[in-house]
Amino acid sequence: MKQDVTSLKSTAIEQQAKVKQLEAKLELNNERRQDLALKVTQLETKNVQLEVKLQDQERILTSLLEAAELPIGIPRTCRELRAADPSLPSGMHWIDPDGHGVGDNPIYVYCDMTSGSTSVVHDSESSINVGHCADAGCYSRSINYNSSMGQIKALMELSTECHQSIRYDCNYAPFDNTGGVHTCQCGIDGNCVDSAVKCNCYTISPIQLVDDGVITDKNVLPITRLNFGRTQLETSSGVHTLGRLVCTGLVTLTGLPKSCQDLWLIGHTLNGFYYVMGSAKMESVYCDFTKLPDDAGFQKWIGYADVKSAPVHFYVQRNSSFSTMYTPIPYDLAVMNEGHAMDLTSGIFTAPRPGIYFFSFAGTAYLSSSSPVAFHSYLISNGNLIGASYVREDNGPVNQLSPLTLQSTLNLKKGDQLWVEIYYSSSSSSSLYNISTHHFTHFTGFMLEEEIVASL
Repeated sequence: MKQDVTSLKSTAIEQQAKVKQLEAKLELNNERRQDLALKVTQLETKNVQLEVKLQDQERILTSLLEAAELPIGIPRTCRELRAADPSLPSGMHWIDPDGHGVGDNPIYVYCDMTSGSTSVVHDSESSINVGHCADAGCYSRSINYNSSMGQIKALMELSTECHQSIRYDCNYAPFDNTGGVHTCQCGIDGNCVDSAVKCNCYTISPIQLVDDGVITDKNVLPITRLNFGRTQLETSSGVHTLGRLVCTGLVTLTGLPKSCQDLWLIGHTLNGFYYVMGSAKMESVYCDFTKLPDDAGFQKWIGYADVKSAPVHFYVQRNSSFSTMYTPIPYDLAVMNEGHAMDLTSGIFTAPRPGIYFFSFAGTAYLSSSSPVAFHSYLISNGNLIGASYVREDNGPVNQLSPLTLQSTLNLKKGDQLWVEIYYSSSSSSSLYNISTHHFTHFTGFMLEEEIVASL
C-alpha cells in the first residue's frame, strides 16, 4: 500500500512538472506572439510610410515628366492659358511667367478658368497653431512656395493685381504689448471690437477673436515669413491661416514699346538689340531677357536711332534773275523734292513733320548803283527773321557780282514755313543774278532728325 501511495505521489509530481513545463512553453509562446504582433504592427507602419513615399515619388516623377513634355510657347499666366484653350477646366496647370527657354523652370499653379486668376500654392495654407511663447515674434515660420521667387516676381510683373489673404484667430494673444503698432482690417474699416485699438487681437477679452485682411502691395508680396508671439498664458492661443498668392489681370501695352520691359511684357524672350520709343526719338537698347526687369543688366542703353517716318529733302534752283524785295524767292527747277515739302511757285518750304532740319541758300548778288549799295538775303520762318547775310560796296559807281550764302539748323513743328527774301537799296538797279545755263541761285534743305513720337 505504501508503495502505491509513493508511486502515486511520484506520478503527481511528474504531472505537476509537466504542467509547469507546458505553462512555461505557453508563456513563451505568448511572448513570441506579442513580439510577432509588434513586429507586424511595425511592418504595417513602415509599409504605410513606404506607400506615402512611393506616392510622393510618383507625384514628383509625374510632375517632372509633365514638365519635360510641356510644349514650346507655354503660356505665361493662367489668363493666357485660358485664351489659348478655353475648354480647359479649373485646376492645377503649368505656366512659365518668365518666358519659355529662359530663366527658371515652369511652375505648377492653380488656374481659375472662370476669372483667369493664377494662384501660387505654398506649404502653410492650413490653419497652424503658434503654440506658447512670451516675446513678440518668438514664433517664426518660413513660407515655402512651389515656385521659384524669380517666377513669382515675373508673374506679379505681368499681372495688374496680386493679393494674399491672412487670418489670425487669437485669444489673449496681442501682436505686441504696445497696442498701437499694427493696423488690421477692422482698424481700417473702423469696426474693431474695442474702438480704442486697431486690431481685435489687442482686446483683453476671454472670447475668441479674429483679425483678417488682404495684402495687395506688390512690394511686400509674396509673404515669405510669419512671426507671432505673446502667447505665454495657459489661456492664450493663436492660429494663423495664410492664403495663396493670387494674381489677376494681364498688364497690357498701349502704344509702341518704350523699354526692354515693354518688350518683355508683350512676349519677347530673345536677347539682342532692339529699337524702342524714347521721349522724342527712337532709341537703341540691348535687352538681356535671361534676367527680370528689376535685375541689374536687364536693359542697356546704346544710343539714338535715325528713324524717319518718311524722307524729306529738296534742292531747287532759279533760271533767271530776281529783283522783287520782301517776297519769298520762287524757283524754276526742282533737282530733288522728296516729300514735296518745297513749293516752287511760292518758294515756301512747309515742314511736313516735326523735327530738326538743315537749310542752305547760296546766290549771286548783282550790285548796280551810282552810289554805295548793300544787298541782303534773309532767312524767314513763319514771318520771323532767322538770319541774314549781305554784301556792300561803298565806292560808287558800282557794277559788280558778289556771292551770298546762308545756313541754318532749325527745330520745326509740323506746318512751320520757311523761305528766303532779298533786300537792296531802292535807288539801285540790283538783283539776284541768274542766267539760264548756270543756275547761280541754289536752295537746299533736309530733315536731320524726326521727332518720331509726335509724328506717330
